[in-house]
Amino acid sequence: MGKLAVQKYFSFTILIVTVLLMVFTITGLFGGDVNPAGNTARAMLVYALPLLIAGNVVLLIYWCIMRRWHWALIPLITILCCIPYSTTLYKFGSTDEGNSKSGIKIATYNVAMFSRETSGFIAQDILAEMKRQKVDIACFQEYNDQSGNRKNSDSYKEYFPYMATGESDMVIYSRYPITNFKNLNFEMTNNSAMWAEIKVGEETYRVYNAHLETTGINRTMHQAGKLINQGMEVQSNALFRAIYGNYTLGMIARAGQANVLAMDMRESEVPIIVCGDFNDVPYSYVYNTMLGDKVDGFKECGSGWMYTFRGGNKKVRIDYIFHDKSLEGVTYYRRDLTYSDHFPVFMKIATPASAK
Repeated sequence: MGKLAVQKYFSFTILIVTVLLMVFTITGLFGGDVNPAGNTARAMLVYALPLLIAGNVVLLIYWCIMRRWHWALIPLITILCCIPYSTTLYKFGSTDEGNSKSGIKIATYNVAMFSRETSGFIAQDILAEMKRQKVDIACFQEYNDQSGNRKNSDSYKEYFPYMATGESDMVIYSRYPITNFKNLNFEMTNNSAMWAEIKVGEETYRVYNAHLETTGINRTMHQAGKLINQGMEVQSNALFRAIYGNYTLGMIARAGQANVLAMDMRESEVPIIVCGDFNDVPYSYVYNTMLGDKVDGFKECGSGWMYTFRGGNKKVRIDYIFHDKSLEGVTYYRRDLTYSDHFPVFMKIATPASAK
């Protein structure tokens, strides 16, 4: 086979890869439109979108170097289609955390049970951060009210005089009166959600705090580690199947939980703010269902690279604040606190009440 024939064969192979990558990427962009139950493969492509986009960038560079401009259009068009998705993870510009525009400050934080420490130091340090950020409403997941022989709520109530508790590890603290609240329990799991209706001036807002099903990866890896420490052999293919199986089950469970919340949100007669640890990535079925016709705070007024989970080598965005379209976002940012495997997310929202 001559050199020219080899080059043509190689270019044809790359062209096939280019077309396949385009198909997988576009399918991934719409993977969140279908319930993972019965559509697992399509739904899983959403999680591969960053890698798929990176692959399209590499192919775009390759075709430009080869001066095959017509083939370069394929990855270029694909990348352009991914811009709306990319803005859920990265936005140019800088965030003015100290923006003086009036509004209510919301925080969501998975506090990981305050590491179960008994001195109360972590709980108090997080409270101090809430004060520094001038937070008006704080939504905590994996909350633990007991630190040794003291209750964390006893010290929090000086700054947050109002409090609504959910199922076991869920709480909403507020500097504004809480007029009503409701727990939303999910079947066959310890995860749950809640909402509280909070009166700010003459306006009332329903604030949701959600902690959806975990991925199951950490639990699987922990169990595998215990078996290895006991001298038992864990085959890599068996571990992969266990991880994939648990992740798939978690994905389907989260989808069902998101549907429950979406139905509850439709019954609200007041503007909605949604906070929490969704344990899922942007453009997934859970993200799309929880977002509905609301506004993603980061896309509206965030900046830089947004990730909220810092466990291991995984840097993904799974904690969110959404709000009703009748409200306006002012700032959206995270703080790099190290008390949990999550970072807290903060958002200031301008409201008619706060503008008076």
